[in-house]
Amino acid sequence: MFKEFLLRKLIESKLGSLPKEERERIVRIVTKNPALFQEIAVKIKQQTDSGKDQQAATLSVMREYQGQIQKIMTEGGE
Repeated sequence: MFKEFLLRKLIESKLGSLPKEERERIVRIVTKNPALFQEIAVKIKQQTDSGKDQQAATLSVMREYQGQIQKIMTEGGE
């Protein structure tokens, strides 16, 4: 419960410019499978540490996980 609260606050702080509904939707998606998103974050960090620009690294990793993310989004009416 506390871990989910901290995760929610971190996500909200990073997505502050998005409308509230979008922020809440993203929080719900991430909290459904936090391990997957932690794995994604690690891979993005590895790519940026090796010299790739953050946007390119993010796009590359998100393409790799696109199917899994879509599955999470469709579960439970997302």
